[in-house]
Amino acid sequence: MAEEHTDEVDLIVDAWRRERPDLDVDPLLVLSRITRLARRLDQTRSSAFATHHLEAWEFDVLSALRRVGTPYELSPGALGQQTLVTSGTMTNRVDRLAARGFVERRPAPNDRRGVLVRLTDAGRQVVDAAFEDLLAQEQRLLASLPVAGRQALAANLRRLLTTLEG
Repeated sequence: MAEEHTDEVDLIVDAWRRERPDLDVDPLLVLSRITRLARRLDQTRSSAFATHHLEAWEFDVLSALRRVGTPYELSPGALGQQTLVTSGTMTNRVDRLAARGFVERRPAPNDRRGVLVRLTDAGRQVVDAAFEDLLAQEQRLLASLPVAGRQALAANLRRLLTTLEG
């Protein structure tokens, strides 16, 4: 009796097993699903951010500032580290967010040459609203999993990530 396929990954894996029976394609059962989930999550996040006229990178920078707490400011270098971009890219991003009124630059109090990037009230309002919408959409994405299943999945993904990220 043929195995019932529950998703596209099952079809892909079965095809590879048929075409390359000499290879162990079991990693695809996990990693192809993660890849497909990541694409869906990117689409969901983009939709949540677009409602607030934000790009994903804008949300990343604003949320990094929001998470640090009052006074919601970081150096451009710290922002770059948190959002995994170069200093040149961060300079461009801060310029664009400042033009929108979401952040402002101010002199660093302990370094005459240094600058801090601070979240404005408008920036805080837009990132808070976008974050609320994002969480609502992500809750819907996970609704089919029981709480214990979510916890187990989170633990397994954490283990995999800590191995990969060292």
